[in-house]
Amino acid sequence: MEDLLEILNDLHPEVDFEVEEHLIDDGILDSLDIVNLISEISEVFDVSITAKDIIPENFNSAKALYSLIQDLDEE
Repeated sequence: MEDLLEILNDLHPEVDFEVEEHLIDDGILDSLDIVNLISEISEVFDVSITAKDIIPENFNSAKALYSLIQDLDEE
């Protein structure tokens, strides 16, 4: 989770990603942020995020995103 928080903080250092739960719904992350996130996550965690995984529920919080990473890592 630490690596993910570091990636997120690099994108938006002003956001408290440990408590924020509406990153997509509140417009904190935009489409360019999502593209950058997917690229960084793929590189750091060695997982492949596919189009079916790119839904707001998976990107609304760091917890949800980390859960997605863990699920993909188990596949």
